[in-house]
Amino acid sequence: MAAHSVRLKTLGAETLCGADQPVLDAFLRENVWLPHGCAQGTCGSCKLRVIEGEVDHGAAPEFTLTTDERAEGLALACQARPRSDLLVEPLADIADDGVVRHPLRDVVGTVAELTDIARGTRRLVIDLDEPIPFTAGQYVELTVPGTELRRQYSMANPPSETSRLELHVRHTPGGAATDGWIFAGMAVGDRVDVRGPLGVFGVGRPQDEPAILIAGGTGLAPMKSIVLAALAEGLVPEIWLYHGGRTEADLYDGDVFRELEGRHPDFHYRPCLSEQEWDGASGLVTDVVLADFTSCKGMSAYLCGPPAMVEAGAKVLKRRRMAPRLIFKEEFTDTSDLLSPSTAEEERT
Repeated sequence: MAAHSVRLKTLGAETLCGADQPVLDAFLRENVWLPHGCAQGTCGSCKLRVIEGEVDHGAAPEFTLTTDERAEGLALACQARPRSDLLVEPLADIADDGVVRHPLRDVVGTVAELTDIARGTRRLVIDLDEPIPFTAGQYVELTVPGTELRRQYSMANPPSETSRLELHVRHTPGGAATDGWIFAGMAVGDRVDVRGPLGVFGVGRPQDEPAILIAGGTGLAPMKSIVLAALAEGLVPEIWLYHGGRTEADLYDGDVFRELEGRHPDFHYRPCLSEQEWDGASGLVTDVVLADFTSCKGMSAYLCGPPAMVEAGAKVLKRRRMAPRLIFKEEFTDTSDLLSPSTAEEERT
């Protein structure tokens, strides 16, 4: 099908976009950065205004893009397909923030490791045929074999490792990617279709503020990448990493972080359990953070995990006087509003 010209009003950047290609996909492949988060239509962070031309809104859900917003010329860049040449403008700021961006790519890889590391959690390591440069905190999408479904997983390895990806995958009963593939028939040696990098969460340049990292479950994956990159490159002056789980069976990679803690005096690792008494911190991870700091003024934070935990963490940090602009959030949201019950699962597990 014919491609259409799509131009950004402020930047003047222009790209060709196929009639069945999302506007976001077209620009990212040209290494033209647009604000985005989930790339599935559930977060709304890629919303833009169509100034000239027409789009097909695709699978954009009503809760993210209302009927009134569509009538006003708004669209989701991750879902909108051009039906004519377009002039568009993202609603979010697209000013240069000094972070190096990487073009979106399609790569094939081979499963090198598949290991159970915690309750209902597997480490999936993929050796790529071609490297995918990325920023610590970003994610890739894997295509579920025999379908057009793509599932998102954050990189846990540092950006220095561009040809091997480490992903942490949580099992979801009934999930097309987990129950039907990664926790079922997937085996070492299998070939996997990978698309990435995506996302704007993470640390992409040096910062002056000490950082608190709060992870719930497999929200630890991007935090591991951030910690490894920050310590190796001196990106953050001091780091506190909190990892919350219900019991010890939910924690993993503690040996990795304790070894790093022993070598780096400015790195602190604090695992927390909410449903088990043990010799470590007990209670909700957000309550542990609240108890540990009397003030977070002049600090930054990165939060990743279930939406309820992320929002609770943001409230706790604001109570401790952290500036809202220095609180960065990544929610592992649910695609059940977009998928049939038989295929619904977390976008990023």
